[in-house]
Amino acid sequence: MNIVFLSPHFPPNYYRFCIRLKELGVTVLAVADESYERLRPELRFALTDYHQAHNMEDYDQLLRACGYFTHRYGKIDRIESLNEHWLASEARLRTDFNVFGIHYKDIARIKRKSEMKKVFQSAGIPVARGGLIPTLESAKRLIDEVGYPVVVKPDTGVGAAKTFRLNDDTDLARFFSDKPPVDYFLEEFVQGTICSFDGLTDREGHPVFFTSHVYNQGVMEAVNDDLHVSFYSLREIPADLQAAGLRTLRAFDVRERFFHFEFFRTADDRIIALEVNMRPPGGFTLDMFNYANDIDIYAQWANVIVHNRFTARYDRKYHCAFISRKRGKPYVHPHADVLRQLGDLVCHHGAIDPVFRVAMGDYAYLVRSGELARIREAIRYIQAMA
Repeated sequence: MNIVFLSPHFPPNYYRFCIRLKELGVTVLAVADESYERLRPELRFALTDYHQAHNMEDYDQLLRACGYFTHRYGKIDRIESLNEHWLASEARLRTDFNVFGIHYKDIARIKRKSEMKKVFQSAGIPVARGGLIPTLESAKRLIDEVGYPVVVKPDTGVGAAKTFRLNDDTDLARFFSDKPPVDYFLEEFVQGTICSFDGLTDREGHPVFFTSHVYNQGVMEAVNDDLHVSFYSLREIPADLQAAGLRTLRAFDVRERFFHFEFFRTADDRIIALEVNMRPPGGFTLDMFNYANDIDIYAQWANVIVHNRFTARYDRKYHCAFISRKRGKPYVHPHADVLRQLGDLVCHHGAIDPVFRVAMGDYAYLVRSGELARIREAIRYIQAMA
């Protein structure tokens, strides 16, 4: 089996996917903009061949690399990146090389928020009211319908980049005076807790693994207000959230992929769809899958790709939390005290790649426990500020 992996060195934990593929006998072929010598040794060992593209945004370079791989190794069976940034590129390559998976015609409905809304609505899943706002006048008409506050976000975007809450006409005028030259989507502001439905499907679209996380705040607030973040997995998924997640899987026909769906739970206990992501949740969440369930999700993904089987048993034995800190904030408890006080609850800690700093923080602790009360206390202790 020949698999082309785009940018396998980033995020830093993704090299494990290539190692697990190699262990199953896969010919792993990679394309990235890093020099081969700078790849970590474990990744170099996992790769059968490697092509350095000096500009990964130049599709012709990716096309030529895949053409070379086809000439030398035969038909490409899969093209993956598991990375939001490369979804469109990998879909275009799959289309051009007739490879199983998401093709270019499918990209709009999983990348554009305006198209996601249509799919949610067709499946009967509630969404926040909103629409595209090409002009100030169109924005005013929508605001007349939904009222302030509203949220404006790029129709195609990730990580709450250039996403803002507007509270009045002054904010609206200021936004349009400095609006980036991309399509923007406006929607009513929904007050609620963000919760996710995350997992992995097999080739037929059956969910072979799924879980859920609850977030202390949205990424928009973390980015715009420079806040630290935390979120934790649930051992028991609420029935309404699971039903909405499974319905979303069917509506978007998710096959042989990780997924990360986001919803709001409102104060009056309604579930409202926010967006879909056809890739793993970010940061250390894949490792949280492992710590919460005592499994190896990297190996199980490879097993699904190669054999269409998920062989691990899991029962969500633990809650697992991601708890971040940001430089410059006056935390009460120093790092050494955190490790001493929380002890074996801390299953991993380490620096966050600077690329993710604004949204995720500078340093992260992963904490697990079978008791949610202990998880919440750990969050309070680690993020307590003077």
